[in-house]
Amino acid sequence: MATARIPQPTADDPVWFRQGLFAPVMEEVTAFDLPVTGRIPSELNGRYLRNGPNFMRGIDDRKNHWFLGSGMVHGLRLRNGRAEWYRNRWVRSKAVAKALGEKWREGPVHDVDFAANTHIVAHAGRILATVEGGPLPYEISDELDTIGPYDFAGALPASFAAHTKTDLQKAEVHAIAYSYRQDHVQHIVIDKTGKVSRITDISVRDKPIMHDFALTEKYVVLYDLPVTFSLDAAKAGRFPYVWNPAHEPRVGLISREDSSPVPRWFPVEPCFVFHTLNAYDDGDRVCVDVCRYAGRYDVSLMTGPGPVTLDRWTIDPVSGKVTLRSFSDRFFQEFPRIDDRIISRRHRYGYTTAFKQLQDHVIAPTTATGHTSGNVLLKHDVESGAVEEHRFQHGAAGEAVFAPSSLNSAEDEGYVMAFAHDLDGGKTDLVILAAQDFAGEPVARIHLPARVPLGFHGSWIVDS
Repeated sequence: MATARIPQPTADDPVWFRQGLFAPVMEEVTAFDLPVTGRIPSELNGRYLRNGPNFMRGIDDRKNHWFLGSGMVHGLRLRNGRAEWYRNRWVRSKAVAKALGEKWREGPVHDVDFAANTHIVAHAGRILATVEGGPLPYEISDELDTIGPYDFAGALPASFAAHTKTDLQKAEVHAIAYSYRQDHVQHIVIDKTGKVSRITDISVRDKPIMHDFALTEKYVVLYDLPVTFSLDAAKAGRFPYVWNPAHEPRVGLISREDSSPVPRWFPVEPCFVFHTLNAYDDGDRVCVDVCRYAGRYDVSLMTGPGPVTLDRWTIDPVSGKVTLRSFSDRFFQEFPRIDDRIISRRHRYGYTTAFKQLQDHVIAPTTATGHTSGNVLLKHDVESGAVEEHRFQHGAAGEAVFAPSSLNSAEDEGYVMAFAHDLDGGKTDLVILAAQDFAGEPVARIHLPARVPLGFHGSWIVDS
């Protein structure tokens, strides 16, 4: 059942992130009792939700970067071995609500109102669509309806973050918020009730982009890397974060206990990091696993000459040095994920999306058919060094999300979910893989009634 429709960019739009598998969809769809090939594990009871840009004509026409499209959340409800429903919904910012002929849900606005398009996080009974760089997150309902912008009951003085880290043992959510309007970043802690318990301002130079960070039991780990705000890029209508060779690349440690606003900084080789797999304490040392863009990388242009590999920084506070180790020689890997239950603690397994080849865009490699996609999911055993792959023969894979078979199951006992996109552009399935038979046939393929554009990040939100 279609519930809303709005004109979208045309198929011959020359912009790469509005073509092929990235092309926005025109309709909001609700469908029930989805067809399935295979069997949905009966223990998977919850919602798989994923966010991403879905460019709207009249709102996003002049936006020239993939990160800037209005957010659309796609979701499936799984229960008792059935796929009960699929929904896709635009996040109703003020502009999106107006375009759809609806009344905007009133709420606070900081800096700028934006239909959050990056991630979905759940904590203390709320589901938030997140974004970074200034705008507030938007709260959505279990059925993806927009509730409104959310500032944690007025306790959030500025922006939030696209990526958060949840320490489930302490029931804390941590975030690093940045904005081009501020000469500092903020470490934000949310307690188990969903209230802001601490905000710490941390001084940094040049207004760097901090898309992600890392968390251990002892530390918050900051990435202060040479991609910084550019007023010239902003005036030119470009995404305003560019490579800045004069900015010293470094990673920083902040104690979680004393909330000191002064990190201890450690120099690293020039690089950029969008995403963290995980981090943990190893005695006095700190191990941080990231997808690392080697050498120069320009976020504004989304280009760079070097590989993107799954690497480990080992930070030694005693010697003051950082050592680097690569887990795989795959040229391009992104969207790293682990079992979210062990964030901030020692992990063994992690998942990334790998890409066939690299041509025009580092983050959007082009396949021979003219589409841009990743065609392999990788499972890394960071202890043994083994790498397993699940290959999509005529398709593309989105980010892999781990779903445990139960709340008390071991790290590797569960399933891996990802959207699988047919390269012809007309079909999308939610694929469920058994983590312990990763290269094998999917346990289930849930066939969606509508195409899902390639997008960003999602979460498995288990029933409480």
